[in-house]
Amino acid sequence: MARADVAQAANNGVSPAQPEQLGGRAATEAALEDAAMALLARDGVLAGLNLREVAEEAGVNRGLVYHYFGSRGKLLRRALRRRGERSLQQLRHVDRTHLIAGQLRLLQVLIGDPETVKLRTLLLIDGTERMRMMPLRDHTQSLLRNAVTSGELDPNLDVRAVHSFLVTSVYGYVLYREAFAAELGIELGALDDQFTVVFERALRSLSPPSD
Repeated sequence: MARADVAQAANNGVSPAQPEQLGGRAATEAALEDAAMALLARDGVLAGLNLREVAEEAGVNRGLVYHYFGSRGKLLRRALRRRGERSLQQLRHVDRTHLIAGQLRLLQVLIGDPETVKLRTLLLIDGTERMRMMPLRDHTQSLLRNAVTSGELDPNLDVRAVHSFLVTSVYGYVLYREAFAAELGIELGALDDQFTVVFERALRSLSPPSD
């Protein structure tokens, strides 16, 4: 821990730990982020997130949570950023020349990583942190403009509205798919397959009308 960090930790009532005990600040922050995600998965959103329990789960002094993150919201935002980076990397490589293929890929990536969508929604509802619900906004709108040029998307449709529709459809399904499958009495994978068919048909309906 750097000298300034030690002094600040002392002011916060933290007993400074040696670097070999914590593995360095980055490792400690990662452990706290992982602990926050684990507790949310275990206890659910409505139970709240107790920062004392996060520190205990990570095996570090509680004061370090406040020292490194400052608030519950900032901790969750950082956890989301790290948790979702893998999915974002996959989505950045989505083919910009084919709207339907790109959006179907987006759906599949987020079905495989529902916790990122859940945590992003949690932070939006919590309201303590400003959240971007369209983290790849420029990338996606570039894809949509290319789709207009290629004739895949009706030029009379507002690109911002189309983008909002796509995000709402994908996020909403990923958030509710497990509950829907249970309530409808259908196997989750089967529902995913059928929803994909419906979603693709909805995407095709966005093309210019036939003469």
